[in-house]
Amino acid sequence: MKVLVTGGRGLLGSAVVRELAARGHQVTSFQRTTAGHEPPITEVLGDVTDPSAVALAMAGQEAVVHLAARVSMVGPWDEFVRINVEGTRTVLDAAVAAGVRSFVQVSSPSVAHAGEPLVGAEASVASPDHARGSYARSKAQAELLALGYDSPDMAVTAVRPHLVWGPGDTQLVGRIAERARSGRLVLVDDGAALIDSTYVDNAAEAIAQALERCAHPEVHGQAFVISNGQPRTVAELVGRIAVAAGAQPPTRHVPFAVARAAGAAIERAWVRTGRPDEPPLTAFVAEQLATAHWFDQRRTWRALDWRPQVGIEEGLARLADWYRTA
Repeated sequence: MKVLVTGGRGLLGSAVVRELAARGHQVTSFQRTTAGHEPPITEVLGDVTDPSAVALAMAGQEAVVHLAARVSMVGPWDEFVRINVEGTRTVLDAAVAAGVRSFVQVSSPSVAHAGEPLVGAEASVASPDHARGSYARSKAQAELLALGYDSPDMAVTAVRPHLVWGPGDTQLVGRIAERARSGRLVLVDDGAALIDSTYVDNAAEAIAQALERCAHPEVHGQAFVISNGQPRTVAELVGRIAVAAGAQPPTRHVPFAVARAAGAAIERAWVRTGRPDEPPLTAFVAEQLATAHWFDQRRTWRALDWRPQVGIEEGLARLADWYRTA
């Protein structure tokens, strides 16, 4: 197929572009700045909030993977709406106008997480009213919007990769490594909460499978959580990522109540001063570090005809190799 990937520059976007190209698809990567993809991959520069740029990139496409989004823990609500909701609407409208047949909306498990533990959960309905934080609420709106476009003419599905990590990750892995090296990495409570995560190659393969199976009766109009299906405690996962990055695992602990209060205060300070960088902690992050969130993957595996190929052990070994040679 001729496939347009929005947001093809980041860790997951680049992996999706490579995976689709490896499967023989003609891939166009659409993002604001060059990603350095080489032929036969085509790059088009533009913003998802610009209808003319999106229409130009969409011309002649048969399928879309929509990854582009504002991913941040803080920031003006209007910006999240402009990019994550209205940008998604712009991409969807352009896809309909271009006759696109398959559309994958890349979402997040946070769209259905109201702060309570998720233990062996499935992909429940996105809830803009109950999701925590502007990113999650805007992505919940975007997911519901996208699934509302599902039709016999354009099959739409939503996939929610959970805590994607791997070599080159500047978000989860990069932050853990930086804080571990500076002695600022701590655990909330005892770090015993079980959480799922997803090695980046597995996430890319699952998204490619969702695109290729988008019109299947079990897939279109549905949302799926993607993970490795290997829950680990926060202490184990964070500690082993730190070690793979050549740093020491965390040994200090902070009570959840203290972490949540500190995160809320830091978040208010960032909002008040308009700082553009990411805060070191928010109330939502404190919740995530203290609350179980892992998912039953059987429905995802069956519907997408997919299983993760890279286990956590192999992923950590690849991460350690990458840091040794970086």
